[in-house]
Formats: sequence, C-alpha cells, structure tokens
Amino acid sequence: MRRISVLTSGGDASGMNAAIRAVVRTSLDNAWEVFGVRRGYAGLIAGDFIALGARDVGGIIQLGGTMLGTGRCHEFETDDGRAQALRNLRQKEIDALIVIGGDGSQHGSCLLSQTGFPVVGIASTIDNDLYGSEITIGVDTALNIALESIDRLKVTASSHRRAFLVEVMGRDCGYLALMAGITGGAEVVVIPEVEVQPEQVAKELRGAYERGKAHAIAVVAEGARYNARALSAYFQEHQERLGFELRVTTLGHVQRGGAPGAFDRLLATRFGVAAVRQVETNECGVLVGLLKGKVAATPLMDVMSNRKALDSQLFEVSRILAQ
Repeated sequence: MRRISVLTSGGDASGMNAAIRAVVRTSLDNAWEVFGVRRGYAGLIAGDFIALGARDVGGIIQLGGTMLGTGRCHEFETDDGRAQALRNLRQKEIDALIVIGGDGSQHGSCLLSQTGFPVVGIASTIDNDLYGSEITIGVDTALNIALESIDRLKVTASSHRRAFLVEVMGRDCGYLALMAGITGGAEVVVIPEVEVQPEQVAKELRGAYERGKAHAIAVVAEGARYNARALSAYFQEHQERLGFELRVTTLGHVQRGGAPGAFDRLLATRFGVAAVRQVETNECGVLVGLLKGKVAATPLMDVMSNRKALDSQLFEVSRILAQ
C-alpha cells in the first residue's frame, strides 16, 4: 500500500481545499493512505502529519483558505531544513509528496525533487505568475472579488464625479490588475510590466471627464513602481496643479478570502486528481497545471528556470477600451 502526503504552502488561494479534497479521495480510491502536513514546509520540518480520510475532507470544497494551514518557511531553503523534512518523510514511510502552492512553494518542490524524493506540484497562486500553467488555482475567485469592488466603487465615483484608484494584489505580476482593469472598465491600468508615469495617470483620469464620463477609475498592481502609495503621494503633492483629488482603495488580502467560485473548484479538483495520477504512474518531479485548456505536467526544473510572460496585447486592449 502506498502512502502519500499533501501540503499547502505560500499564500492561501481559494480552491486549495478543493485540491486537497481531490488528492485525498483519489488516493483513497487507489487504496492508498493519505497524510496531510500542517503549516506547509514548516510542518514538514516539524513532522506535523495528520491522517486524512474521506470524511476529514467532507464539506471543505466550498471553503476558502486551506484546512491544512499554510505559510512561508525560510528554514526549508537551507540544506539542514530540507534534510530534516526528508527524514520525517522517510520515518513516516511516505512514498510521495504533493505540494499545492505558487512560485516559492514550487521552488521548494524542485529542491526536494532534486534529492530524488518523488514530488508533484499543483499550481496555486492568485498572482498567476507560475510558469507551466495558463491559470492557477485562486486566480478566478480573486479576480471576481476585485471586479466586484471596482463595480461598487464606480457607483460612488459616478455619484460624486470623483477619481478612484484601486490597488490589487499580484506581487510582481500585473495579471490581476490588467484583467480587473479590462473587465471593470478602468480608464487606466498600472502594472509592473509596463511603466506608467504619474502624469500619464493624471492625464487619462482627467481625459475621462473631458469625454463626458461621470467617473474615472485607475487600477494599479501592488508591485508596480508607481503603486497606490506612490501615486497617492504624488497626487497629494500636486493636487492644486492637477485640479482634482484621487481617492485610494487598497484591496489587499480581501482578495484571498471568500468561497471559491465554480471555476476554481473545478480547476483545483482536476489538478488534484491529475497530481495523484502522476504519482500513480511514477511520473514525479513535475508541476500539474493548465496548458492550452488541458491539464498537463511540466518538469519542475522548467518551471523554475522560466518566467511566465504577461500578454502585452492585453495592455493595448485596456488602452483602446478606456475611451
């Protein structure tokens, strides 16, 4: 009988629980034993394993976050930390590990895989910056939360004829900001991949009123050079010259919470089942993601040695549609 383990690592994402549920129940269907690891890699180093059965993952598919807990663990980046994690896995007689997480988490997966231990990653991050998957678990739900917030702000912006700036998460990737800007009808989008100066932001917002609009919305990625803090400071300093005030809303971790939507539940479930199939066929050392609309596996070494590029044409789309 095989014994596998599953953990969630890094930032939480809506849909992680659906992936855990799929891993557990698919493994049980193979008559395998499944153990969850609490608190990500920190729990792996501490040997914090819990047995998981079908009922243990009942009623979690609709819950945001992760039942196993998560976090970032700098100790796992050290040789000693990984050696301790391996000792715990072997002591528990674990045959393979499934890691649900984003870029940093899968970097850990890759390092562990290089020791010869069977590891399969599942692409899960709201940043959508992970090579090897066109879209990752949590992105769709986070985007819809951001979109709802923008829709609500447009109502009050139109009522008062004000300019609003909305900052969304995404670390150094502008995907969430760009998609939220396009679908939310923003007048200007600021992302790390394309630098936009504060004066250009002011020009676009002022132009919205000159074209007869009742509102002006800017969507900004947290990782942009001119993020919400920088733009707010600039507009305050030059408010008299610019001629209007900029109201700022930072969504922050609100985007991580909430129940996963149907897309994320289904995506996470498909990824979880596929990850177990990779272990079943002894094809480990890979990341399970979505490529060309199909669930596919990409070697972890390729995931770590490549950077996912944002479609630059979509930035042009956002400019055209802001008229």
